[in-house]
Amino acid sequence: MYNQSVNGYSGGGGGGGPGYTENPQHNEQGEHLDEDDFGRTEEEFYEDMQRELADDAPWKRIQQNTFTRWANEHLKLVNRHIDDLQSELSDGLNLIALIEVLSQKKVPRHNKRPNFRSQKLENVSVVLDFLENTERIRLVNIDASHIVDGKLKLILGLIWTLILHYSISLPMWEFDKADTPGLAKDMTPKQKLMHWIQEKLPPELPITNFTSDWNDGRAIGALVDACAPGLYPDWSDRDPQNALDNAKEAMDLAEHWLGIPQLIQPHEMLNPKVDEQSMMTYLSQYPKANIKSGAPIRPKTNSARVRCYGKGIEPNGNHVDTPAKFHVETFAAGKGNVDVIVINPKGQREKCDVDICNDKNQTYDCTYYPAMEGQYKVIVKFAGQEVPKSPFSPYIDGKAGDASRCKAHGPGLEANSVIVDKPTWFEIDATGLLKLCIDFVFFCLIVVVVVVYDKLDAGNGLAEVVLVDSHGRQDVVPVAVKQTSPGKFRCEYVPRESGLHSVNIFFAGRPITNSPYGVNVASSSISSYDDIKDRFTPSEEDNYSSIELERSKSTTSVDTIYHVRFKNASDAKKCRAYGRGIQPKGIRTGDVAEFRVFTKDAGDGVMKALVTGPEGLEIPCRITKANSTTYECGYVPTRIGPHTVNITYGGAHIPKSPFPVDVTPFKDSRIRAFGPGLEGGVIGFPADFVVETNGETGSLGDISFSIEGPSQARIECNDNGDGSANVRYWPTIYGEYAVHVLCNDEDIPHSPFMAWIEEPGNFDSDKVKAYGLGLEPSGQIIDKPTEFTIDTHNAGEGQLRVQAIDQDYQPVDVHVRNNGNGTYICRYTPRNANRHCILIDYAGVAIPHSPFRVWPTEPSNPSKVRVYGPGVERGVKMNAPTHFTVDCKEAGPVISSSFSSTNLNHRFRSLDSLDVDKCDNDIIPYKIDIQALDDEQQHCSFAAQHDDKNNALHVTYRPKARDISIALTDTKNQDVPFTIDDNQDGTFTIAYTPKLPGIHCISVLFGDNEIPISPIKVTVEASVDVNKIRIEGLDTMPFVGQPAQVTLNTLVAGQLPANVVHARIVGPTGNTQEAIITPAPQGYNLRFNVPEPGVYVIEPDVCTLPLTPVQITAIEQLDPSKVRAYGPGLSQGTVNKPADFIVDTRGAGNGQLAVTVEGPSESKIDYQDNNDGSCRVTYHPTVSGNYNINILYEGKHIPDSPFHSAVRADLDTHSIRCYGPGLDTNGVY
Repeated sequence: MYNQSVNGYSGGGGGGGPGYTENPQHNEQGEHLDEDDFGRTEEEFYEDMQRELADDAPWKRIQQNTFTRWANEHLKLVNRHIDDLQSELSDGLNLIALIEVLSQKKVPRHNKRPNFRSQKLENVSVVLDFLENTERIRLVNIDASHIVDGKLKLILGLIWTLILHYSISLPMWEFDKADTPGLAKDMTPKQKLMHWIQEKLPPELPITNFTSDWNDGRAIGALVDACAPGLYPDWSDRDPQNALDNAKEAMDLAEHWLGIPQLIQPHEMLNPKVDEQSMMTYLSQYPKANIKSGAPIRPKTNSARVRCYGKGIEPNGNHVDTPAKFHVETFAAGKGNVDVIVINPKGQREKCDVDICNDKNQTYDCTYYPAMEGQYKVIVKFAGQEVPKSPFSPYIDGKAGDASRCKAHGPGLEANSVIVDKPTWFEIDATGLLKLCIDFVFFCLIVVVVVVYDKLDAGNGLAEVVLVDSHGRQDVVPVAVKQTSPGKFRCEYVPRESGLHSVNIFFAGRPITNSPYGVNVASSSISSYDDIKDRFTPSEEDNYSSIELERSKSTTSVDTIYHVRFKNASDAKKCRAYGRGIQPKGIRTGDVAEFRVFTKDAGDGVMKALVTGPEGLEIPCRITKANSTTYECGYVPTRIGPHTVNITYGGAHIPKSPFPVDVTPFKDSRIRAFGPGLEGGVIGFPADFVVETNGETGSLGDISFSIEGPSQARIECNDNGDGSANVRYWPTIYGEYAVHVLCNDEDIPHSPFMAWIEEPGNFDSDKVKAYGLGLEPSGQIIDKPTEFTIDTHNAGEGQLRVQAIDQDYQPVDVHVRNNGNGTYICRYTPRNANRHCILIDYAGVAIPHSPFRVWPTEPSNPSKVRVYGPGVERGVKMNAPTHFTVDCKEAGPVISSSFSSTNLNHRFRSLDSLDVDKCDNDIIPYKIDIQALDDEQQHCSFAAQHDDKNNALHVTYRPKARDISIALTDTKNQDVPFTIDDNQDGTFTIAYTPKLPGIHCISVLFGDNEIPISPIKVTVEASVDVNKIRIEGLDTMPFVGQPAQVTLNTLVAGQLPANVVHARIVGPTGNTQEAIITPAPQGYNLRFNVPEPGVYVIEPDVCTLPLTPVQITAIEQLDPSKVRAYGPGLSQGTVNKPADFIVDTRGAGNGQLAVTVEGPSESKIDYQDNNDGSCRVTYHPTVSGNYNINILYEGKHIPDSPFHSAVRADLDTHSIRCYGPGLDTNGVY
């Protein structure tokens, strides 16, 4: 089954496919600016960015065209074609056809004629479900509606996912079968393709990306010639300036003779904005290319295109008298001979065998046998010219190991236990064999037999495995060999065909004992019966059948039908074992070494666990069947030395069995480790735990950590400075991890801790919040319940777990109440006045700041705190210093603790407030480590005497200034500064100077509890006579828009500080403001703004004592230029008829308006106030002629005054007669 999480698509815009980014070419190019860029403006940069993000950006068009061509290359196999990915996938039919071609499987039943949106959505949903559940392709942020609605960016993301899976990830790469079979497994699809290209191309043409390195057309030419040597041999002679011609010629040759369609056009490849997804889509076709017959091959010899690789030319790893092998690949170099010269450290030439393989890569296998230790020189020539990197300088180590001392074992070497397509394994042990030597020593008549075991180590060397299938082929079945420990190797392989296979095992270049092994691989579809063991070995599927048998041909014959039920054959290779009891290191004598065995999908069989000790004797092992597929096992080793745990199922060893376990002596240690990270965790999240040394080691420098599991895990350790450390590691793969906590390279008790790492879920533990008194460093009282709250409503789905332990690592009960809204109330009761740890994890991941360390204390008695002194009595004066005393001598606790450890660790509120009493009889020196609650870096260690009989050390706590809390506020509820002096006798002096008169409140807390008489109210008397304060400057009327100022004369009343003078200003419309107070010779100036005309009320107060409010009137500042006049009466009029106009004085201030009319006669003038700052003026001329209208404001002409008005006579039309024949009613003839 193939399961892949596909990432890496770079499309446009938000909401795209997996790994979606907006501008992919910046991945390679955009991080560096050209020199010209530094002279560009921000606007130019912004315009360029907008062009890159536009829907018609060049790279987006290239990508859409490339993906469309890729889809059509596959759709043409079923006679389909699309022109627009955005619209022609919406009904699901083209998408289904594409997936069926790619997967070679039939998509489940779907609608062949989707006409309605619901039918289209159903079709697309079917194919997306097929990709996720059948093809195991992870799809992110896309659903059927996105395809039906034509969301182009998401559609491109889906197509890229298909390309990445079917065109890049799934194909078998050449280096999958090379000397390093694990290489491909650790690579991303992009790295695979890049690695293949880099291996193909010559060293003088380095390729590091899929964009800019291909812009001159030479790289594609080199790749074409590398895939078909001689098809384009002169690529290196091409001019980079003719990039388009270079690329077109190379891509045309690839299309015609290699069958590689041009999914991307030559001019698109050369575009600086080309995206790497389009390039990867096109280049992924080359690994599958095959040259057609009749291709125009033009041989050309080029030694620079020879490739050499192999252990024999590597700097390290070769040994004396061991074959040093390497390979010379010449397929891209043309015609020529390979010559190899090997020179040893003495300058002498040594023989090297060169054999041609006659494969498609024209490879030569070279082997030499170094005769001495030291630096060798290997010169490789092709056609008389040295190849790149020649000469090579391998260093030859001493003589290699002895293969005859190696042994191999495991199910993968058993003759009849291997099944087609089922993973199997075996181990190679080069740690050596035991040689038994017996000596007889005679003493008189006594014969002493001396038995000596001599371990014969196999020495230096590497294990190699060559697997030959039933057809004699060596490259069909990939073999993975990895070193599990010094001298031990594990080999895994999956046979593809049935038949006899040959497993050839080499160590240091030579076959080990019993190699080769003959392995008969059975077909998984064959059922057989073992008449010796009396059992069937059926196929993978249950098979129920009725078989009719005839017993004989005699006259008395009975026909009998036997109903035979075949059970599933057991498959031990599908079993898995986990747990501390099978870990190589960490188990000590007396430990309960537990492990679990899972047999899911392993068929029917019997699980057995056999544990043997150092002498080979069996150790009792408990086996409990927890459920149908899980067994819980445990044993208790009593002897130190190597143990072996053999786990079999159905008579066959499960993977990795037998398990070697090194048991070490029992060790008593005070070092402890705890936390959720020792039990489990989640991929991608830190797994946290805590280590506390409890004074056993001098520092955490003696502590180290090791994580063993399916993947490497980064470890971080934060020294808390108190002998403890917070440790976290980051697991990256699902499975079981062994967390080793070591002290001086030895596992502490219970180490290794087995943590099971889960797949990530829909949660974020960092969003969990925990708060409350129960998590504060101090404030908890022993035997008194304390609470805290956990808020998970923003953290997603997960299981909340809360634990509490005391300093003896004993659990403390925590009651958790679910409020039903994502919050929880947690309550626990501290047992003693020692450190408690609260551990909170969500979905197996520690929340921020967990673990929470708290230090409960003995209860105090605030009722015994006394407060006295002049500062809390009558007669306190403003601005006069005063003080009072807080007496806590009778309120603090006396702690009497019993200890059994020679290292006593306690935390108190302050270190300089302890009295330690020692006993005089039967004394034993003890070391005491005391730490302050409020400062984890503050320690105090000293020696004390201990009463061995009573086992009691008396530590008396003397209250300190930090144990009391004072709050002092004035009549405005503002804080009043004060100081606290510790009198070193349990009493404290608090001094303060009140600045305001009135009631002051003093609150006193001891610990976290307020004393009974608190708060204490103190009346502060004023030191000034406010009746003697005068306000001056009220006779001046300020102008609107300008600051107004009055003076507060306090000379007679006495000197006052500025902060006791305040004034509130209430404007004409009720708006208020605070006056700005500044010192003045007579006292203080009160400045404020007057934004509008009217009466302003000034309400001053001194020392919070109010003064009599006063008023001041603000007026508009006169400005005749702001007066406007308009209307017909300013320019014309009629005799004996009123002429009017408007005068608008708004904004000109309060002034006197005057209007005069001068002309041939005196005219009456009327005024009408409009009540909005304007008025209507009407005058009545009696004689025609020219009149001057003068408008003055405060005696000054307004703009355009005087105005000139022409008055005409009033015509009487009633005296005019008209007559004549033209007016005759009968008409004119």
